[in-house]
Amino acid sequence: MATAIETEPVTSPPSRNGKSTASETEKTSSRKKFVLPIAIVAGLLVLLWVFQKVSYGRSHQSTDNAQVDGHIVPVLAKVGGYVKTVNVSENDRVNAGQLLVQLDDADYVVRLQQAQADLAAAEATAGGGGYSGQAEAQVQSAAGQRAALDAQIGAARANANKADADLARARELVAKQIISKQQLDAAQASADVAHANLIAAERQAAAAGGTVNTAEAGVRVANARTLAARAMAANAQLQLDYTRITAPASGEVSRKQVEVGQLVAPGQPLLSIVADTGVWVTANFKETQLSKIRVGQPVEFEIDAYGGCVAEGKVASVSGATGAKFALLPPDNATGNFTKVVQRVPVRIAVTKPCGGNRPLRPGLSANVHVDTR
Repeated sequence: MATAIETEPVTSPPSRNGKSTASETEKTSSRKKFVLPIAIVAGLLVLLWVFQKVSYGRSHQSTDNAQVDGHIVPVLAKVGGYVKTVNVSENDRVNAGQLLVQLDDADYVVRLQQAQADLAAAEATAGGGGYSGQAEAQVQSAAGQRAALDAQIGAARANANKADADLARARELVAKQIISKQQLDAAQASADVAHANLIAAERQAAAAGGTVNTAEAGVRVANARTLAARAMAANAQLQLDYTRITAPASGEVSRKQVEVGQLVAPGQPLLSIVADTGVWVTANFKETQLSKIRVGQPVEFEIDAYGGCVAEGKVASVSGATGAKFALLPPDNATGNFTKVVQRVPVRIAVTKPCGGNRPLRPGLSANVHVDTR
């Protein structure tokens, strides 16, 4: 017969330290008590951050396609010549009217002297500076001859009137047979001669009048030549002044491209001046963002060059066309190969609160712009 073997349940041996198990359980429960509130707080912070981002995005239009702009004034040579002196260096500070470059002016001095000599000759012909010119002298001479001929006309007319009176008396005396027919013929001849002299004097006076008109026309021509010579002298003086190249505005010298001894041509760029007349921010917003942007809205923008700098401004204006329309080769959407691309529209932002004196806004710096559209 088989015998039944009874087995007893196996129990784990008692722990050497019963207190350690209880402490571990307490630590686990205490960790759970601390982790759960922290997770809840973190979740609330994340939700708050998401809510702020969504709310901010609804009330603001932002773009990182923005940069600082300013007035960059090119300095060009108005006349050609060799560079004599250069008085500035790269990044120097200059004031408006300050001499930057001096060209060799020897040729222009000679041209000015020649123009001044031509002007003096023209004034001597026409008269100027308180002196009577040659043309005016001719007018005065012709006028004097005309006056003398007018006097001769008066004398000839008086002689003709006397001869007519003598002829009338001779005819009366001949009718009364007091004088002979020969004396009547002599009186008639004297009257004819007197009238002929009067006609000759009148014709000479008319010719003298033409001489006066010619002399006066010569004065007008001489005056016109004087004006032309004066203009040439002024132009020569202007060309001489252009050899002194001065700063058109106050600012900092940039892109200096001129050296002593260099031959420059008219219109050649020598350097540029970043004017201190103020800067602005040009933000290129997407066309889908323009519906809420209006002139005068407040703007905040960060400058990448200055971490932590938040400057302020306002929307000054919106461009009348997209940036692509001002490109060197603008796209032609009328062609068959058309791909729709979201366009960018430049928006000009006036700076009302910069980053501070030790962090100047320089043209070309990148910026992140946020327009408050509320």
